[in-house]
Parts: sequence; C-alpha cells; structure tokens
Amino acid sequence: MKKILLALALMCIFACQSDDDARRNPFLIDLSFQTALNTDLPQYSSLNFANNYVVVRSQGIRGIVVYHLGNDQFVAYELSDPNHSPSSCSSMNINGIIATCSCTDDNNTYNIIDGRHQTDPELFPMKPYRVSRVGNNVVVSN
Repeated sequence: MKKILLALALMCIFACQSDDDARRNPFLIDLSFQTALNTDLPQYSSLNFANNYVVVRSQGIRGIVVYHLGNDQFVAYELSDPNHSPSSCSSMNINGIIATCSCTDDNNTYNIIDGRHQTDPELFPMKPYRVSRVGNNVVVSN
C-alpha cells in the first residue's frame, strides 16, 4: 500500500508543470499599485454606466484603461503595448473599444473588453489588472 501511495505522489509531482513562463510578458514589468476611482467624481462618473471606460495615465506603466462591462463587472488593462518594450511610442490610445499602439513599425490593436490582439492571437494580449467595486469606488490593483 505504501508503494502505491508513493508512486501516486511521485506521478502527481512530476505531472505538474508551471505556466509562469507561458504567461509572463518579457516586455512589461509587474508594478505594485492600487488606486480607487471614486465614481461620484466627474472624471470617473462614466464608470457608473455599462459599456463606458476611463483612462488613468497616472497608474501602471503607461496608464490603465478601466471598462465597465455591466452588473458591477469591470476589466482593467495596462496601456503600454504588450508586444513592445516601453518607449515613447508604446503608449496606446483608445478609440471606442479599440486600443491602438502609436508606434509606426506595426499596427497593433487590441480589444479593451477582452484584451486580445485584434488580428494575431499569437501575440501577447493586454496586461490585465484586478478590479473590484467597493461602494462608490472602483478599485484597480496589481
């Protein structure tokens, strides 16, 4: 019985693999931050309504975008292009629900609802941040 348990334990240990390298983006560092966006303030009040977003340039690497999906569900993403080293042109701009990199050497565009690249699913998606609603505050953190 001990041999069977030992064999099962060894199989479980060797069957596990880390996915850290598969998910880690070599271009974007992991910053530690937390910010509360008070939706009573005019600059964040659009987050009270579904299908709206706000851009906060003072957080993250090149800023963050927070999108209200509806029913107190929010997503937040880094606004530095995940497929470039941070540079003067890697900061993305938002038009509707599309984030576009301003670098002229590519045409990277991403959907701010799911963070995916619009044309090449093999490229890194936008870097997500944690989001929660606490009263009138939308709290974004990493």
